Amino acid sequence: MELKVYNNKQEVAEAFSNYFLELTKGQEEIHVALSGGSTPRVIFDILAADFADKVDWGRIHFYWGDERCVPPTDEQSNYKMTVDHLFSKLAIPASNIHRVLGENDPNAEAMRYANLLEINLDRVGGIPQFDLVILGMGDDGHTASIFPHEIELWEAEDHCVVATHPESGQKRVSINGKVINIAKEVVFLVTGSSKAEKVHAIIDQTENFLNYPAALVKPSSGKLKWFLDKEAASLIAQD
Repeated sequence: MELKVYNNKQEVAEAFSNYFLELTKGQEEIHVALSGGSTPRVIFDILAADFADKVDWGRIHFYWGDERCVPPTDEQSNYKMTVDHLFSKLAIPASNIHRVLGENDPNAEAMRYANLLEINLDRVGGIPQFDLVILGMGDDGHTASIFPHEIELWEAEDHCVVATHPESGQKRVSINGKVINIAKEVVFLVTGSSKAEKVHAIIDQTENFLNYPAALVKPSSGKLKWFLDKEAASLIAQD
């Protein structure tokens, strides 16, 4: 695990954008699972403004680690957020964008998307392998859309699962923990003081930390990076 702590969300976004540029160099084709949330929104703005002519966007295939079961025009859609802040500003081939069809039946869509991953990605031990999975973390310690009350979905047989938000009851399609942990590289983007308690619990492995899905992120490649701002990292034990 590699911890990178920056002053604020903007610096986190700039640092990740430079990391992403280096990752994409020299690779013929890259398959990336995106995250929703406020930090990726800032990153997408920076990538569109400052990296449009630096990254070979035609070689990158975009997917989502999770998606809310809403139409692609809905303000809650992770896909819509990515279009608004990134895709609409860059020349990315439509064939490189593989969205979760949030408007469809959740169970059928989870099966379809799992199938898509099996077809498009190389597989390791039968599990589709992304080059990069980008994750956020909720205040409750959830990641992708695997929530603490449904932590058993982490080890589900199916590559994609249907999750239920614990408060709203909203359905979501999410990749499972096996797909996350088989990825070549995994990055957490976590900012804000509301995340500090769970960041501390997971990084410092306090009592019951394994109750939080984000604590189960342990890629077999060993390549796990946390991009944090000072607020999110404020409770981590100092050496």
